[in-house]
This record gives sequence, structure tokens and C-alpha cells, in this order.
Amino acid sequence: MGDESRLAAVVALAQGMAAAHSSRETWRAAAGGARRALGGSFAALSVWERELGRLRVLVNVGELAEGEEEFPEDESYPVHQFAEITEFLHERWAGGGEPDAWVETAQGPEEGRAGYCHQRVAALRRRGRGCCVVAPIVLHGRAWGELYVARPVGEPVFGRADADFATVLASVVAAGIAQTERLEEARRLAFTDSLTGLANRRAVDARLDEAVELHRRDGAVVSLVVCDVNGLKRVNDTLGHSVGDRLLERFGTVLSLCGAMLPGALAARLGGDEFCLLAVGPSADEVVKAADEVCRRAVELDIGDGVACGVASTQDPIGPVRSARRLFRLADAAQYRAKAERAVHPVVAGREGPDDPVVRLADEPSREADGERRRFRGRHAPG
Repeated sequence: MGDESRLAAVVALAQGMAAAHSSRETWRAAAGGARRALGGSFAALSVWERELGRLRVLVNVGELAEGEEEFPEDESYPVHQFAEITEFLHERWAGGGEPDAWVETAQGPEEGRAGYCHQRVAALRRRGRGCCVVAPIVLHGRAWGELYVARPVGEPVFGRADADFATVLASVVAAGIAQTERLEEARRLAFTDSLTGLANRRAVDARLDEAVELHRRDGAVVSLVVCDVNGLKRVNDTLGHSVGDRLLERFGTVLSLCGAMLPGALAARLGGDEFCLLAVGPSADEVVKAADEVCRRAVELDIGDGVACGVASTQDPIGPVRSARRLFRLADAAQYRAKAERAVHPVVAGREGPDDPVVRLADEPSREADGERRRFRGRHAPG
């Protein structure tokens, strides 16, 4: 491959990773781009998980051998088997060198060549591959993992020039991974409440719109629990805002734990003292049971006055739910009623017969509904 072809391959690899929208897409683009650039039949990207002492395969691309999967759930290898990670590379770095790539062949090591790993040679033979080139990936000055590209038996063996090129490709891959990590962190912050670590209102709005569309299209059960932490103002006024923040954090933990009763549920802080759980799939009764557990555990907190919970589910008799806005209004109205009545259990929209007051409150014109809410909240409502 000439210099122009290699430059084009590097550009294609960088562009492919830049176009990825998730970590998995980034991994696939990295391995796939390197495989094409080096003329390999197979490539893999692995990460070094220091805390577990293992090298874990993130993605396999190209001609997969028996037992290999594109995104393996748990294909990993004890890192002590790979001297180039634990010894070879560190020795080079300590001497001021760079982490260069190297070549292994199914025939075994060349005399005096550093970095030889008999586990790799055995794997090449077992999987019908003739050679591989291994390129360390360095991120933030530390070994992050490795890029691995192989050719089948009978194909030309990788040479020194290929290893040098693989080192360049690994640098491009490292830059792409770093960019993906930055973008994912930005997305996480955009959809995360900074105090509690739960999802925020923006995340709920996006997920609820998708959930209601799924309900309209496929009939999926969508349920929303809206919670209001009782007594936050009193805690802030008498004990200080730091204690109030601790109350919100502790309730956020309660909500997260109870949300785990509902597979895939989203626990979120809407703002101030309002929180919610969004569940898609579990039955209405399962969601009410989880909400009841939220109420029970909130009372047991040593600060605050428990929580008011309202539940609205498409599985209950609440009428057609054609928009996320209506389901939210229903859950919100149920929570207002729970707040006004000092209810120790969740109030569930639609369960008081044809003229359910919560459904009526949610569906009334806004001016009347706002007045009704004020009456609810003014009736012995805790702060």
C-alpha cells in the first residue's frame, strides 16, 4: 500500500469514527477501519480493565471464527497472559519510547523478538489465522487497550511497515475514542440531574414521548409515577439548604431502588421537590406496588415528611392517551390529590369509577383545574 493509499485509509478511519453515534458504533468503526486499512480478514478492539485484571474484547469484525461474536458479552482474557501489556509496553515507556505495534505469526516467535505471546500464537492456530498485528491504544497517557488485526493462513505475513502503520492507526483510534467519551459525557450531563444523579426533566420528556408513541403503535403499557417530597421547605427553613439537599439526595436513592422493581424504569428528578418514575411494559399494578414502596420508604427517612405519589397508567380506565402531555397531567393531578389528602399510599388515576375526580381534574380547562389544584394543596397540605 502506497503513502497516498495509507493516508486515505487513515482519513476513512477517522471519518468513520467521527460519524458514530454511540460507543458500539465507535468500536465497530475503529476495528472495521483498521481491518480494511491493513488488508486483514479479521479485527478486534479490546479494553484493559485494570480493576478486574483482564483484557475484555469490545468488538470483533470481519471473518469470525467459531464462538466469536460481533459484540461478545464476556470474551475476556487474564491480563497476566499478555506480557506486552504488563511488562513489554511499560519497559518501553519507562525508557522514553513509544508503544509500537508488533507482529505475531502462527509459526511462533522470531529469535530475540520482544513482545512474543504464546497465547496469541495458540489462538492464531486454533482459529485458522496465519498472523496478526497488535497495536497498543494509549489514552490520557495510559494503556487503554489494543487493536488487533489478523490475516488467514496463506495470506502474506504482516511486516515491519504494517506494524508501523498499525501504530499510526491506533493513535487515530485513541483520538476517536477520546472524542466519543467526551460527547457521551456531555450527553450524560445534559440528561442528568446534578444533585441526585438521576435523569432530569429533559430526559423524561424525550423518553415519555417515545413511550407514548410505542403505546399508540403497539399498545405497550406506559405508566408514570409523579412524586412530591413533603416538608422540603420546612427542612430548608429550619435546618438549612444543605440538609434539604441531603433529603433530596436520599429520596433520589429511594426512588432509584424502588424503580429497580420495574425492569427498564427511568427514575428522574423533575426539579425542586418533584420526582418521577417512568415505566414501559410492567403492568399498572406492578407500578402501583413500586410506588407504594416509594411511599413506605420515604416515611422511614429521618428527615422530611414522606412523599405524595400520583400514578397514571394507560392500563387503567383513564381514556385514550394520545400524548405524553395528557399522561403527565393525569399523574400530576393524582399527585396533587395525594398531597392534599396527606395520603400515605399512591393515588391512582382512573380507579374511582366513571367520574374519577383525578381524571376530571386533569382533563378540565386549565383555569378551573388550577383552582382545583390550589384547593387540593391548601387543604392541610404539608410544606
